[in-house]
Amino acid sequence: MKTFHLSILVSLAVAVYSVPLLSPTEEDETLADSYLKRFYNLTEQVGSKARNGLFERYEKVSEMQRFFRLKVTGTLDHETMHMMKKPRCGVPDVAAFSTFQNSPKWQTNQLTYRIVNYTPDMSASEVDFSIEKALQVWAKVSPLTFTRIYSGNADIMVSFGGREHGDFYPFDGPDGTLAHAFAPSPGIGGDAHFDEDETFTFGSSRGYNLFMVAAHEFGHSMGLSHSNDVGALMYPIYQGYNDPNTYVLPRDDVNGIQSLYGPNSDVNPDKPDPKPPTTPDACDPTLVLDAVTTLRGEQMFFKDRFFWRVNSQSSTAQQNVIKTYWPELPDNVDAAYESGENYNVYIFKGSQVWALSGYDVIRGYPKSLSSLGLPRTVRKVDAAFYDEQSRKTFFFIDENYYSYDEARKTMDDGFPKRIGDGFPGIGGKVAAAFQNQGYTYLFKGPYVYEFSLRSKRLYRVLRNSYFLTC
Repeated sequence: MKTFHLSILVSLAVAVYSVPLLSPTEEDETLADSYLKRFYNLTEQVGSKARNGLFERYEKVSEMQRFFRLKVTGTLDHETMHMMKKPRCGVPDVAAFSTFQNSPKWQTNQLTYRIVNYTPDMSASEVDFSIEKALQVWAKVSPLTFTRIYSGNADIMVSFGGREHGDFYPFDGPDGTLAHAFAPSPGIGGDAHFDEDETFTFGSSRGYNLFMVAAHEFGHSMGLSHSNDVGALMYPIYQGYNDPNTYVLPRDDVNGIQSLYGPNSDVNPDKPDPKPPTTPDACDPTLVLDAVTTLRGEQMFFKDRFFWRVNSQSSTAQQNVIKTYWPELPDNVDAAYESGENYNVYIFKGSQVWALSGYDVIRGYPKSLSSLGLPRTVRKVDAAFYDEQSRKTFFFIDENYYSYDEARKTMDDGFPKRIGDGFPGIGGKVAAAFQNQGYTYLFKGPYVYEFSLRSKRLYRVLRNSYFLTC
């Protein structure tokens, strides 16, 4: 029985989550080998430095880097180790939306599920609601239906357990494997198990949101493997909390489930569902960014619920989901900037501002815009940047801008002023802004304007992809 399970692990869904880390150590290399064996079928014992073992690890690291769209070096560099430590699902990785080997699927569209037991982290009603909503994510876009039963064997048996829990794939305690699920097949096929040593939540508090974890696992229960689309539900990395009442399955996942079962024909044409969101492409010539900032040497470009990281160590822009890094932050941010005085990063959305110290949200935030000295009539900041020479921060609001004294923490007198007066050649609203190598870059639509505050001259007009290493 144990051999059977291990032999079909490639066609079974197993979810695993972990934590980011710094530069590789001997312990990290051991962890990396374990990671590659689990997710990329590394077979050699490479610790002995045997030539064939080292070559296989080089190949498997390169494969993993290609999947996550990292710079392909074949070595355990910082970005690769950072990705290996992120919360993720443990099914072996494959590209694009994908089904398991041989495309296993249910032979009926009328499926049953049973909740065998409950976690003490949540009330029974919260677990019931989360599981039902997670299944409905897939039912809305396919002909599948899910009926709950309370005894006997269901197609999808949902249970919570720790360590050894009866399926030969033991959990590993806190901060490791979150859950696993099995692809469609008789017996254990379709079942989803959740690690009781983790903390599951109903809302957006610390821990892992059960709705999001379960929705991902049930994708495996339906026959889907992983996607390398960072915005997909079936992307291996845990993506934080989303409201189950408003969550819309991304386009990549819709394509995947419909490739197996077809679309849902029972849709009310008078009340169409929201359009499935797609993941923004850094190379899209029409891309309009929401916000841009620096963070301790990195450049960050925000769009919808995503951001790209660009640094000197990487030749590519790494795309991430905002809530993977900052569960407390909103999506679709309005503006962002890094203060040159305290090196905090300030994130704006509507009438509120959040402050980050590195990758931590500072306690006491969000605060109102008026806490910065902006008039209470200001409801939204369009863009902001810190000027290294004057040590002032500029806030762009509609067609005007304000100057903020970072040292005194007050707005300067004589503002607001028209953007065209302070930045000749640039009129109208600004979508994002930041400084780089002495120049100020103002983003408007799909273009970025290179401007010198010293000479008050506009030098170049570039595409947004200029900074995204497209």
